Amino acid sequence: MVRCLFMSLMALMGIAMAPISSAQGVNSDFLIIAHRGASGERPEHTLAAYERAIDQGADYIEPDLVVTKDGVLVSRHENEISGTTDVANREEFEDRRRSKTIDGQLVAGWFVEDFTLAELRTLRARERLPTLRRSNTDFDGLYQVPTFAEIVSLIRAKEKALGRRIGLYPELKHPNFLLQEEGVDVVDLLLTEFKALGLTPADPVYIQCFEVGPLQRLNQRSDFKLVQLVHSHGGPADEPGMTYAEMATPTGLAAIASYADAIGAHIPLILNADGSPTGLVADVAASDLGGIHAWTVRKENVFLPPPLRQAGGEAAIGDDSTLLDLLAAAGVDGVFSDDPGRAALWRNGRQAVRDGE
Repeated sequence: MVRCLFMSLMALMGIAMAPISSAQGVNSDFLIIAHRGASGERPEHTLAAYERAIDQGADYIEPDLVVTKDGVLVSRHENEISGTTDVANREEFEDRRRSKTIDGQLVAGWFVEDFTLAELRTLRARERLPTLRRSNTDFDGLYQVPTFAEIVSLIRAKEKALGRRIGLYPELKHPNFLLQEEGVDVVDLLLTEFKALGLTPADPVYIQCFEVGPLQRLNQRSDFKLVQLVHSHGGPADEPGMTYAEMATPTGLAAIASYADAIGAHIPLILNADGSPTGLVADVAASDLGGIHAWTVRKENVFLPPPLRQAGGEAAIGDDSTLLDLLAAAGVDGVFSDDPGRAALWRNGRQAVRDGE
């Protein structure tokens, strides 16, 4: 019954239920951002995950950036790496295990900022969600933690091979913690790295962050496109008196527009439980912001709204294409997806309908 109501809502909203096409990715105003690469098919934040995402038609790839002890930007979802590398099985690094308070939470494990790049390169990546993505575990132990420079080199090689631009959408992870507790200025480090790599504001680059201060500093020091991330709960770690709910109001969006170009919003901020739009997209359109990107579309049942789940348990593939339909109908400008290949096929189906094929 709930699914029927969901589908009826879609019909009322005029969403076309286009068949999935088998064509390769096509350019569209609706952006597909590969969330940590093709992380639904390969261990996240590996060169293999990024390359697969590019080959599947992603417009942008998204590396989360953290910093080594010797000041090198590398890509991990968090600076704590016990869940994404084999560090917990490496006896030579047992003495590096420690506890740190990060953004108000006590975290125990091994942290990138306590390893030099040379030490980090001896580790190997592992699937972060092994019970949900068992096939990804076949690739455990094959890949190193990539540097940001290596990711840029991969993009440029793939641009040359494929004859199209590929965007870069890095996220700064815990910059306030790194600055206050570790003495690492990630903003300065990133801009220095951009200059060394020849990246300019003319390139397809967005820089995103959940915190406010780093984006304000980037706005003062550069012309790169900036994205304020907002969650359905909590608030920015560097602004303890501020909530994301307040930031997602018209007044809050106006404040964001003073230093950022767009927002990246948690899907529950964009869609109500019944799939109807909340009004956030309309508020963004009425502001001076240039767009809104939704995060994160994933294919597994556990990540989908209950009406879109299929039989087979939490790890089974659900109806992510309907979620994409609803987000497109709400008016978002793009999505972060763990499965950019599936998102690209969905987009091609919509393109075929528009073109009358």
